Amino acid sequence: MTCTDEDIDGLVTPTKIHRRVYTDAAIFDLEMQRIWGKAWIFIGHESQVPDPGDYTTLTIGRAPIVMVRDKQHEIHVLHNRCGHKGAKLVDKPCGKVGGFRCCYHGWTYRLDGKLLGVPHMAGYEDTGFDKDDPQYSMQKLARYESHRGFVFASMDPSAPDLRTWLGGAGDVLDNLCDRSPEGEVEVAGGVLRYEHECNWKMFLENLNDTMHPMIVHRSVVDAANDYIKTLPEDSPHRDEAEIIPPFGASYENFEATGITGFRYGHHYDGGKSSIHSNYSVDPDYEAVMLEAYGAERTREILTFNTHNTLYYPSLTIKSAIQNIRIVRPIAVDRCVVETWSFRLKGAPDSMLQRTILYSRLINSNGSMVGPDDLTAYFRMQQGLESRASEWVEMHRNYGSDEDHGDRWTNKGTSDLDMRSQYGAWRHYMIGEAV
Repeated sequence: MTCTDEDIDGLVTPTKIHRRVYTDAAIFDLEMQRIWGKAWIFIGHESQVPDPGDYTTLTIGRAPIVMVRDKQHEIHVLHNRCGHKGAKLVDKPCGKVGGFRCCYHGWTYRLDGKLLGVPHMAGYEDTGFDKDDPQYSMQKLARYESHRGFVFASMDPSAPDLRTWLGGAGDVLDNLCDRSPEGEVEVAGGVLRYEHECNWKMFLENLNDTMHPMIVHRSVVDAANDYIKTLPEDSPHRDEAEIIPPFGASYENFEATGITGFRYGHHYDGGKSSIHSNYSVDPDYEAVMLEAYGAERTREILTFNTHNTLYYPSLTIKSAIQNIRIVRPIAVDRCVVETWSFRLKGAPDSMLQRTILYSRLINSNGSMVGPDDLTAYFRMQQGLESRASEWVEMHRNYGSDEDHGDRWTNKGTSDLDMRSQYGAWRHYMIGEAV
């Protein structure tokens, strides 16, 4: 099925989304071009490529990309393809190289992507081929920038600068880093990666949907509460057990946390409070924070509590827990979600252990919470194949979003998060103002 701009214009209204947005492969193809080909996409963290020659690979939409650090310690984000026949130059998720060499004809490239050598150059004499012509080098993405070590890139040369695009949502990235006594974080350990049999947008919509936890996660919350009752007051397992119960908080509790939306589809729930607000504070961690920042600044940092923050369309972070999740679309009904954990530089190891524990309990494919959501996504993807109704609604608290100039706020149970996402979706898909 083809899809014109006129078709797209009618697929999203202020209160409804047409089911084709989740089920139509032609729309998915356009999203890869118009959203993933234009928005700022999260590439990785500088700590993943600490030394010259270190690289990591990914895809943006369908395009293979490599992030690499050169010998001058500069980071580059390059199209992962040879300038000759177009073969991918590196196929491993990460590694270390002295330069890039194509597996097909042996063309070689410097770490900044410039073409270095072509075998048997005699064959190119008097042909008009110029080895120094930039078109034969590995192409750099149109824009790439780093904020506090987090590297983003855009294929759109007219994209706004990264800080403008982040807007007020950038405060949460800053808070994540400020939770380190040294003001820096680094990737720790490997990645938790598993496939979701659903459209990529379902995962993003669920992040700050606070109407589902008390339904979807009820059984695991009840089990955790029953387990907690068996523990003595001084049990070391209380820290582990306290992670689960907030997922079963009441509608009233979630409503009170509030939700904040920004331009370009970003949003977070919480701020002054979130489901992480009552997690205990490690006394050793608090001591090093007080030493680094003083009492007032430490209080400001640790009481800025958000749950999930979305940087539309690719990155979500939990600053209070120090982990991130990345969505990578594969097909209209399939995506991959990755979870990465971060170490707070200068903080006790117990903080990283808590982060890893949280990810294992909440985000892994064998976790106690994540599969609940995945089941709901899968059933939505199946159900939307039915034409019983053509529309998905997002009316909750419509008309009461409060405009604060650079952001919008509403009650925590509102559909403000979906409205902000689909405002950005329209912006990228048909060029409507965001």
